[in-house]
Amino acid sequence: MTQLPESEIRLLPLGGLGEIGLNMMALETEGKILLIDCGLMFPEAYMLGVDLVLPDVAMLEERVDDIVGLVLTHGHEDHIGAIPFLWHQLGCPTIYGTRMTLGLLHNKLKEYQLESAVEMETLVVRQVVDLAPFQVEPFRAAHSIVDGVGFAIRTAAGTLVHTGDFKIDETPVDGQKTDLARLSELGDEGVLLLLADSTNVENTGHTLSETTVGKAFAEIIPNCQRRVIIATFSSNIHRIQQVIDAAVASGRKILVNGRSMVSNIAIARQLGYLNASDEMFIDLREMRELPPEQVLIVTTGSQGEPLSSLMRIALGTHKKIELEAGDTVILSSKFIPGNEKAISDLINNLYRRGAEVFYEKTSEIHVSGHASREELKRVHSLVRPQYFVPIHGEYRHLVKHRQLAMELGMPAQNTRVLENGQSMRISASKFEIGESFEHGRIFVDGKGVGDVGRVELRDRRHLANHGLVIAMLAINQTTGAIVYGPEIFTRGFIPEEETAGEQLLEDAREQLRILLEEQSLDALADWEELRVNVRKTLRKLFNRNLGRRPLILPLVLEL
Repeated sequence: MTQLPESEIRLLPLGGLGEIGLNMMALETEGKILLIDCGLMFPEAYMLGVDLVLPDVAMLEERVDDIVGLVLTHGHEDHIGAIPFLWHQLGCPTIYGTRMTLGLLHNKLKEYQLESAVEMETLVVRQVVDLAPFQVEPFRAAHSIVDGVGFAIRTAAGTLVHTGDFKIDETPVDGQKTDLARLSELGDEGVLLLLADSTNVENTGHTLSETTVGKAFAEIIPNCQRRVIIATFSSNIHRIQQVIDAAVASGRKILVNGRSMVSNIAIARQLGYLNASDEMFIDLREMRELPPEQVLIVTTGSQGEPLSSLMRIALGTHKKIELEAGDTVILSSKFIPGNEKAISDLINNLYRRGAEVFYEKTSEIHVSGHASREELKRVHSLVRPQYFVPIHGEYRHLVKHRQLAMELGMPAQNTRVLENGQSMRISASKFEIGESFEHGRIFVDGKGVGDVGRVELRDRRHLANHGLVIAMLAINQTTGAIVYGPEIFTRGFIPEEETAGEQLLEDAREQLRILLEEQSLDALADWEELRVNVRKTLRKLFNRNLGRRPLILPLVLEL
């Protein structure tokens, strides 16, 4: 990319613009780069077999020496989850985050034997960190995870404000409100650019306080006659604190279930973010000895994940926890888009086993951690930026947030919707789209990182939708005579044992015999051309007879 004058800064969005998750932004000025967040995304429905999705950071690989650090807004997976996979690729930068964020990251790095290799520095709100030419000041941002921050980033070009994920909660569980006073002071000082969370821009009014959930727990749990199972995200320490408070108030002991839940509660207690005595927690043996009305289980699995503890409990396949009629299950989380069917199946299975179920659509047992429209308006009015770029959201969210800024009086030419891979150059007198750069998504499948791409996903979708047909034949390399076949094998296409299926496959063999008889010796020697012709012949036959398009795999052996 072209070199910037000192009076300019360049935005390089690598993820999180036009999608939920994968959040990663690079800022460049004076030849140096600051990274903000490095998150992953969980696979969408069409990404068959993919475990995780990472941002493609190839454009940074030639500039790793220019990276001054990676600063983290908070500890959610969509902001820190890609670090174990991409840290080396980014040149092993020092990572800066708050105590809880680094605690969660340290635990994640242990899984990849990186905990002793990564250099991490703790951020303290309102204390400036010098990452020349960037001066980074974190400020408190209330969210659905403890210890979240946004950033005021000072450069020679001007000051940028990055909100991180936030909401304006006047009664947060831990008393840590979004630092509106500091935002107002920054606005008075003058802000060149605001980058603000757009996730809930479609929601009118204000996002409910997290304490609303605690009140719902206080109403529901005392009326439960048997065991209570509460499923939530293991990173939502505020929610878990309210579960603990409700258990104390109702005279129940807590069994913690799920690996990430056990780990995150231990980290939060160790760092002082969770108030709970050792006496509150029990193990499986102690649970069996207590009356059901004195037991509360907090677990993962609220999204209906197939192998989660809660789904196994709902199916009756959990080896140590059995759901009984009269038990109560509370799904204290939102229905994440794409998971609706899995969560619906989970709820149905819980009801089949005689449980009473409370969930987002029936009770106020979940609130969002993102700001709604009135809260976004308030931040805009406090910061009063010269320019605005919406971040964190699908494309429609970004567009609506830009429209909101213009409704508040921002000139249309001072706000733009950016997409991943689209740079922007900014100064006091410039606000323009710059050069495009390489970007994309890296897929993690098992132990493979990046070895599955669009072609493999296309083939997987093809297989899932239409099945597989293998056409096998062997040819004498000297005479061109067919030594074996053509033979047809199928999987997931048609029932071969039925009469109609047998006839179609015999027709396919006959069509291939005719094709091979028409080929010259030279044509038969060109394997790639022969494979193409076999595919065309079978594709035409199957489409004409069934209207189906299976994945066709010709196997040609030369003897």
